[in-house]
Amino acid sequence: MATKTVTSIINTSKTYQYVDNGNPMRGGMKDVYFSPNKDYVVAFYRDKQNYNSIERLKKIVTTYYQSFFEREGGDYYKKLYSWPTDVISEKDLIGIVVPTYSKDFFFAKGYENLDLLKGAEKEGKWYASAKFRSKTSKLRLAKSELGNWLSYFQVCVNIARGVKRLHAAGLAHSDLSYKNVLIDPVSKTAAIIDIDGLVVPGLYPPEVIGTADFIAPEVIATKHLDAKDPNRNLPNRLTDLHALAVLIYMYLFYRHPLRGGNYFGQIETEEEEDLLMGSKALFVEHPTDDSNRNFKREYGDNVKNFHPWTDLKSTPYSIAGPYLKELFDQAFIKGLQNPRERPIAESWEQALIKTDDLKLKCSNATCDQQWFIFDNSKVTKCPFCSTQYKQSIPILDFFFQLEPNVWKPENQRLVICHNTTLHKWHVDRNIIRNEKLTNYDKKRLGYFAFHNGKWLLINENLTTLKDVSNDTEIPPGQSVELINGNKILLATDKGTRVATITITNQ
Repeated sequence: MATKTVTSIINTSKTYQYVDNGNPMRGGMKDVYFSPNKDYVVAFYRDKQNYNSIERLKKIVTTYYQSFFEREGGDYYKKLYSWPTDVISEKDLIGIVVPTYSKDFFFAKGYENLDLLKGAEKEGKWYASAKFRSKTSKLRLAKSELGNWLSYFQVCVNIARGVKRLHAAGLAHSDLSYKNVLIDPVSKTAAIIDIDGLVVPGLYPPEVIGTADFIAPEVIATKHLDAKDPNRNLPNRLTDLHALAVLIYMYLFYRHPLRGGNYFGQIETEEEEDLLMGSKALFVEHPTDDSNRNFKREYGDNVKNFHPWTDLKSTPYSIAGPYLKELFDQAFIKGLQNPRERPIAESWEQALIKTDDLKLKCSNATCDQQWFIFDNSKVTKCPFCSTQYKQSIPILDFFFQLEPNVWKPENQRLVICHNTTLHKWHVDRNIIRNEKLTNYDKKRLGYFAFHNGKWLLINENLTTLKDVSNDTEIPPGQSVELINGNKILLATDKGTRVATITITNQ
């Protein structure tokens, strides 16, 4: 075992050390070595890099690094990307220096009954399939590694924000997949890796077409054409959007949105794969075409062992709520073969956040998923364990003032549990809940409680809260009862909202 030193090709006075034990970690294209104190890795490309590839790497670690991180909010994105910080060379080899991942992205235990994954990276693939959570499977992940269903909503918010920021900079990842996204459902975090392959349209073309399961149909359908053929579709921002939609679907339902049971006759496996994911791709939950609506191709005769995720009647994609269902329709029906119809990353981010306001805690303390999304039904049940929800459910539907005395619905609501909190983004429609929120904007304004058989909103920091139905002002420190049919004015500033109260599941 030897400690070696390499030099930056950008700043030749800068050097890095790595430990060569003769057995590096091998990635798809790189050999990876730890630094002596393991705070960064040095990754050498096995193949010789051409001029364009080296220039791409230089730009990623300088111009793009500075624009992403050396500005307000940069610390947030440093945690979200595993971004190269320098380019180095050793003899004929080119490599990159990358900070090591957070300890959250390594398995503490791994499998429930097998000691094989401990210490391994938490590639997203471990969390994107029912194979790793079935109670009958030897490959079931430990419960301590899985988080709950709500964890994956926040994980997906982080991934969507990462893609949003790349696209805002004019970049595309080109190989967004569960191999290049690390996730930790326990801390509800994600890290996008393999940043060194970024596509800069018109300057640095993609070097790969992507990872199976995530390659957009138009890329698969034209992969037989020469790379310079104008009819050839290569990875770009729109193909990232397909991969993002697939990732979100898989993290919420633990199944692939296209890998169903469609049958194309007696053909070669590779050709069948190209049809299933390419020109004949079909959403497994397509509302009018059920020909792809089973999972025997992937699970065989054991498909029932992976219920409820392989049972589309028990866990249809509609259980994720109306905002996400609309985007899944857009991504996998309208946008599947029409790339420009695909939802942008910010749309996914905001839909996931709005869906978080529809959550309910399952009344069954042993439910694996623990949380579910309110589905507007009169009798509310958890879709995962079928336990009936025990408490009444107050719902606030938000309206904004279009003009004096004219209020328009916002298509946004807040479903109330005991201790649900009220924030500035609920009160003021001009406050967007994203990574740019200040600590002041995150401050809690009030909370809801069930007390002595009544639902109450306790005002903490709203100076103009008013019970409109009773024409009563509610100053900070006091509460207002939530009564079916009543209205509450949340504030009188610009962007204010009125909330109408509905109480269901009584």
